[in-house]
Amino acid sequence: MPQQKIHADLVREIELLLRQISKEVRRKGRGILSDFNITPPQFDALVYLHEFGDLTIGELSSKLHLAYSTTTDLVDRMERNNLVERVRDKSDRRVVRLHMMEKGRDLIERVVAKRREHLGNALQFVHAEDLQPLVVSLKEIYTHISD
Repeated sequence: MPQQKIHADLVREIELLLRQISKEVRRKGRGILSDFNITPPQFDALVYLHEFGDLTIGELSSKLHLAYSTTTDLVDRMERNNLVERVRDKSDRRVVRLHMMEKGRDLIERVVAKRREHLGNALQFVHAEDLQPLVVSLKEIYTHISD
């Protein structure tokens, strides 16, 4: 699609709306997480493990943008809660990877289901014929804004 000149007022309005929506999604998400007795950083760690598979603490630390020591403390708490376990890499026994346990996978599924339910309730107020073009536009924005 060719680039087009977008009016500055429209850019401001879209940026504000995206920021407000993001804030509300995070706020509601934190509330949902408190019902499951997990912190947002712990949930973020589980999401990365779900998305990328087993990771080292260093890899997870990098993805979370947290210090290695902070990530280690986070993982210690998650391990005590049976959400993850440390396992030796099969090809290099010196490497320890974090593996999500069944309780962690179950927790992600339940939290995401609650988040989707909340979003679905809000989307009921948008005309059905407007939703697919919205998805297309959001994907296009994401493609050009992500690294």
